[in-house]
Amino acid sequence: MKQIYVNGQFQNATTDEKIQVVNPATEEFISEVPKAGEQDVNQAISAAKQVQSSWEKKPPVERAEYALSISRSIKNHKQTLQELLMQEQGKTESMAEAELDMTIDYFSYMAGFARHLEGDVIPSDRPNETMMLIKKPIGIVGGVVPWNFPLMVLARKAAPAIVTGCPVIIKPSQETPLTALKLAEIIHDEVELPAGTFQVITGSGSSVGTPLASHPDVAMISLTGSFAAGSKVMEAAAKHVIKVNLELGGKAPAIVSDEADLDLAVEKVIASRVVNSGQVCTNAERVYVHENVAEPFIQKLTEKMSKVSYGNPLAETGLDMGPLINKEQLDSVEQAVNQAVEAGAKVETGGQKGEASTGYYYEPTVLTNLEEGMDILASEIFGPVLPVDTYQDFDEVIRRANASDYGLSSSIFTKNYNEVMRAVNELKFGEVFVNREHFEALQGFHAGWRKSGIGGADGKYGIEEFLGTTVAYMEYSTK
Repeated sequence: MKQIYVNGQFQNATTDEKIQVVNPATEEFISEVPKAGEQDVNQAISAAKQVQSSWEKKPPVERAEYALSISRSIKNHKQTLQELLMQEQGKTESMAEAELDMTIDYFSYMAGFARHLEGDVIPSDRPNETMMLIKKPIGIVGGVVPWNFPLMVLARKAAPAIVTGCPVIIKPSQETPLTALKLAEIIHDEVELPAGTFQVITGSGSSVGTPLASHPDVAMISLTGSFAAGSKVMEAAAKHVIKVNLELGGKAPAIVSDEADLDLAVEKVIASRVVNSGQVCTNAERVYVHENVAEPFIQKLTEKMSKVSYGNPLAETGLDMGPLINKEQLDSVEQAVNQAVEAGAKVETGGQKGEASTGYYYEPTVLTNLEEGMDILASEIFGPVLPVDTYQDFDEVIRRANASDYGLSSSIFTKNYNEVMRAVNELKFGEVFVNREHFEALQGFHAGWRKSGIGGADGKYGIEEFLGTTVAYMEYSTK
């Protein structure tokens, strides 16, 4: 896996620099991959341009067969990819299996749109004229993939690109490039996509991401990552007014009403926080519980969070969490909690790095005694930390939930129909989960408000991101 995948073949990068990949559970070296550069990006774009016309002209059902074939191949290699996910990203066995299942489903689900890439026919204001809206592939797509779901999010970029006829160039995270390269190997050996339609280039944001986002022949750059990364991509894309599709950070609120089923709320809030060790942009990042039920809720939450198990997924089974991705992430979570405590927050459970001598572990943590305006309630914390604050009335909690730079996901726990309807209509977030955990479905539309992104993914609206529209004015004569 020490080569990049360009124009249907594995080849050496034009640079000698390497990126080391480390197991976050043990801090042990796994492998190294090329830190490719602008010349490699240009080669990939040239290959994509060469195949673009013939690829676009294939009937969508033919392109969909490739997506279905990829889905089947991933299923056949599920165990290998699952172990690689556990190794390079620190996923638990159950979470790695879930990601593989979602990836398999995503390619097959998107293939189903092959006969539904529909335009429209509109009556003209003029006599003897019909207007036709025709959907076409947008062109070459650059897909920048994060480390927290390196296969599932790759599928989010690649599957709709393949079905719509857009050559796609994937830049995986430098933390988790091995799964993407392994998938490229599987596709190369078993699927035989036309050369240039699917390519994988490893590297850093500056060495690969920026040249990809700023290249005039790229039609769209689709990035899932941090707000900082999204801002840099927007800046690079602006040079040639390239379309951006961005899924960025989140600070999802979970509202627990005094009419909630508290046991259900505790179960689902924890599930919404510790999944993937708290490293998901849709995770519940702040809890607002009604003051009338705050005491029993916090007691139940603390008890359950203290029992969340974590460790090395390759050495232990049945774990709830693995490690954080790297030392930088671990230090950032520790700093956020320490600052909150210094500002007056109370640690109900956790609040420390894990006891293991190696690996990047942080204890499942509950914080209370918070005040509005604290940074722990405002800044994204990519780790298993739950700040819990109280509220008095529904107007107040809606205001506080919406008072965020981010607007990706949110949730409410209540048996009150009016509270549900108010939350669904008044929370300014791309997703509102009602009495359930924060995890989106592939047939929905995963999109954020404010600094959480531009555009979206999944479902019929997600695939439209990969399509451009041409309006044909069809005038005819009756003579």
